[in-house]
Amino acid sequence: MARPMEDSHRRFLQTMMANGIVDEQSARTLYQYCCETHNTQHTPDKLDDFIETINSKLQPMFMQIRKGMSEDNGHQFYALVNMAETDVTRMSSDYADNELELFRKTMDLIVCSENGKASSTDILNSADTLTTKKLKKSETEHLLNRLVHDKWLNEKRGEYTLSTRCIIEMEPYIRSMYQDQVKVCHICRNIAFQCQICEKPTCGIKIHNPCVARYFKGRAEPRCPACDDFWPHEIPEVRRSRSQSKQ
Repeated sequence: MARPMEDSHRRFLQTMMANGIVDEQSARTLYQYCCETHNTQHTPDKLDDFIETINSKLQPMFMQIRKGMSEDNGHQFYALVNMAETDVTRMSSDYADNELELFRKTMDLIVCSENGKASSTDILNSADTLTTKKLKKSETEHLLNRLVHDKWLNEKRGEYTLSTRCIIEMEPYIRSMYQDQVKVCHICRNIAFQCQICEKPTCGIKIHNPCVARYFKGRAEPRCPACDDFWPHEIPEVRRSRSQSKQ
């Protein structure tokens, strides 16, 4: 039987509603603050149980605080997800129809690419193919800035990727819309965009870059966990810093 919601849970939920997504360290700090503010017991290793109590009350409203991993650095995040709307219509209160159409086209470019990225040039070109109201170049650039600010996309050196928030919230939509394009990480079983791929033609498994770093750490000769072929890619270091985490 789920524990009843207390003021500490309500304060935690209010902060999640305001932020949309927080990294694990921030969630743990918030958990401690909420418990201490409302004089309830704080058990450091019980954050997920604390969130599960909140989720049990959110279920009738088709909401959930869901946990996911950043493909950029492997850090865990918690996002408040609307379960009732599984596609980009969840964004309709913040974006116009033509802006949502461009976001869908941007998702198409990212999901169907080999490296999980879309260049600003390709996105600007796709803006010319909108069936709804056309967007000017300046309007498209402003929209992309908004999507990054609202944590739906990440941008680095003119290339765009799906953010941690987007992947967590849109996972059911992505899995259903892109069944043939989407693969999962062989290690963590989550959707994989930013990843390394086994080069053996009969294998081709994908592994997130952070999962690669953890899986092959300390191994003298990296070999594919599925086919045992030599893993030829550069093994990244495990990234520990959380202060600069991307969302």
